[in-house]
Amino acid sequence: MEDNKNMFLAIGLCLVVLLGWSYISDYMGWTPKPPVAVEKTEPAAPAAPVAPAVEPAVPAPRFTPSEGRDVKVETPLYTAVFYSGGGVLRSFTLKKYAETTQENSPAVNLISPRTAATAPMGLVLNGRPSWSVGQWAYEGGDITVAPGQDATLTFTGEVDGVRVSRVLTFNADTYLIKEIVLLRSADGSTRSTRLNMTVAATLFGESSNYDPMRVAWYDGGYHDENSEKDLTKEGLLEKGSFLWAGVMSNYFLNAVVPAEPVGTLKGRVEDGVWRVGLERADLMLPAGAEVPVGMSWWFGPKDRALLKEAPNNLVASINYGMFSFIARPLLVVLDFFQSFVGNWGVAILLLTLCIKILFWPLSQKSYRSMEKMKQVQPLMMQIREKYKNDKEAMNREVMQLYKAYGVNPASGCLPILVQIPVFIGLYQALLNAIQLRHASFIPTLPGTDLVWLADLSAKDPYYITPIVMGLTMFLQQKMSPAPGDPTQQKIMMFMPLIFTFMFLNFPSGLVIYWLCNNVLSIGQQWWMLRKVKVPAARKGGSGPKTDKA
Repeated sequence: MEDNKNMFLAIGLCLVVLLGWSYISDYMGWTPKPPVAVEKTEPAAPAAPVAPAVEPAVPAPRFTPSEGRDVKVETPLYTAVFYSGGGVLRSFTLKKYAETTQENSPAVNLISPRTAATAPMGLVLNGRPSWSVGQWAYEGGDITVAPGQDATLTFTGEVDGVRVSRVLTFNADTYLIKEIVLLRSADGSTRSTRLNMTVAATLFGESSNYDPMRVAWYDGGYHDENSEKDLTKEGLLEKGSFLWAGVMSNYFLNAVVPAEPVGTLKGRVEDGVWRVGLERADLMLPAGAEVPVGMSWWFGPKDRALLKEAPNNLVASINYGMFSFIARPLLVVLDFFQSFVGNWGVAILLLTLCIKILFWPLSQKSYRSMEKMKQVQPLMMQIREKYKNDKEAMNREVMQLYKAYGVNPASGCLPILVQIPVFIGLYQALLNAIQLRHASFIPTLPGTDLVWLADLSAKDPYYITPIVMGLTMFLQQKMSPAPGDPTQQKIMMFMPLIFTFMFLNFPSGLVIYWLCNNVLSIGQQWWMLRKVKVPAARKGGSGPKTDKA
């Protein structure tokens, strides 16, 4: 029944928003480890009749630090500015994504000035920040990466007695930055080292309950923490086998991806900056040898096509919840429609229509049951009145009435239960689709120059669509038989109001889907109730008789 549908949708939606879902994604291994660079040593002395002596450890070549300066890396996708004193990020500007829909809006910068102060993409050796306690040098200038090409830069430093070379490789076609960190004891001795790889970010745009910042990580399954209060007060410390970790919103991600799983994860929010680090504590630097440590960094949009090419299943950062197996194909269909109509709002309408057609047989069964319930409703009210002081007798008579008319109260609800996973899957798909960010449907209110649905990832600025959606829910209730239970009747009266309130700040793309679904349901319900005849009506009678109940 339609009123039960609304109730189940409310329950399902609340569970998704408040509790969330997690899912297990297929594990994808890291690319082969980079080759170990073997340092050349002086030839040994000519062999004597006795066994040759072991060559003493050779210290690293002399290191001359230089004054730190900014180094710009320009690619078709972004402009990154590094500080040579540690190779940390100053800024990371995305060329294809603007902060707002306003004309001449600045591009999204994933590293704000406040974030830059925490040295994102920094390395911590033995608990010591390499960018503040180390000495560094860089030879070269700014870099421009041509389409289809790679480019490399190297920052060299010495931190806590460890010689460090950061070799960064940029590709013009991806946001993934590959890195090899070469570590060697500066005095040639054997020593152990801990290496912590860190990323950070502040809010990616306006704060929203539907687009929260969170620390996320992957250890064979996706996990996240979005409580700013807990991360500020207690922080996060996890032990395990971590394949990546980062700070993200629905649309953007700053992450570190180690070449090999690491055992320690740390996260914290300080002064509004979300920070996360992965630490390797098992690094042994042999005497006179250089040890490579591989990793990658992602600073960019959560573009599924590009993330699928990233290592360690980084694409799992796009989390559709338990019903991801439904959400993914729905997004494929949505992309297909948009490629033809050129408007994401229209594509959502077409997708909603397809879903409604797909579930037409189930809806038909539900409406048949609803029509039967309408027929027996007066008789049920009489039974409830007659046996209001005898609950056992009332239930017995009601069940006999159902049996006489062939009514199964659950038959109207079961088809709706089948559809709920689709609704939740589409909800998650639309909520996490970066394609909808700044995608326009109806840019201005008809007949005016007032900006309206110019961004399907933002709320309706005038709350027109959620209010109309609430009115359509109210109309659906009027077309459906009232529940027999007075308490349930009162609850159902508030459902349109509750849903309207919930949807006021929803991304408008989601509201459009729900509104369109309601309108199609009203049309379908009106048509079905005109065409469908209950068995009693086909027989020309008013149904089986009861004992004047």
